[in-house]
Amino acid sequence: MSDPCETTEHHLDRLLRRALNSFDLPDSTVDRLGTALAHSSSLHSSHHSSVLHRETYRHTYLLADGSALTLWELVHSGGRDLRSPRRHELYDDEGDARIAASRLAGSFSDSPAFGDEGMQEAPGDVEMLTVLMSAPPAPLPRMYAPDNSADHARRVLRRAENADRPGEERARLLRAAFAHHITQVFGRQCDVDGRPAGFTLYEHAFLLLDGSETSLWEVEHTATPDGRHMCEVYEDEHTARAAMESRTRIC
Repeated sequence: MSDPCETTEHHLDRLLRRALNSFDLPDSTVDRLGTALAHSSSLHSSHHSSVLHRETYRHTYLLADGSALTLWELVHSGGRDLRSPRRHELYDDEGDARIAASRLAGSFSDSPAFGDEGMQEAPGDVEMLTVLMSAPPAPLPRMYAPDNSADHARRVLRRAENADRPGEERARLLRAAFAHHITQVFGRQCDVDGRPAGFTLYEHAFLLLDGSETSLWEVEHTATPDGRHMCEVYEDEHTARAAMESRTRIC
């Protein structure tokens, strides 16, 4: 992945130039990276199957002020021809990298299918909707991490494609977020209108400066006419689950 003789400046420039989404990195992150003195890269995780090759790399930089900054690089290729060019994406938040990985075709197949494992036939609409709307298991205690949380909230809202996403009032409230915690609440793959589709539900919980808590509920799915990945964000869990239910009916 890295040439030991490559300078940190050249390594960083190469990383930013090949990333499809480097423009999404916060300006503050790019400015800090400009002071990088040394770097270290390692393979963090990988997934290889007949439909997807995916790798996640961790790039850590030592900055001039003595602090460290980490970039998460998602490298993937897939579809009918695994020899197709590899695509690179960059994130400064591990949670964002994990969510991006879940969008890729094949990621949802890692989750259990709808219904019992022993079923030979695909479940019907009623069973599928029952699973989508079922109550989630008891959540683990939240471990809030103070990590540029207001900017994380901004990016979650920015990638939402649904017209009824949270508005300016919620965005203004989240500017006071100083810590956050991401939980995958739900993840399944099923057939929608005769096509495979994946659903994943995330809770992005935020701790605000006044000590209160609030959450954004993000639905990642491929129940779209062309099978592309889509992100929707809602203010509460009930609305998010209702949106997943409607997706199984209209597609």
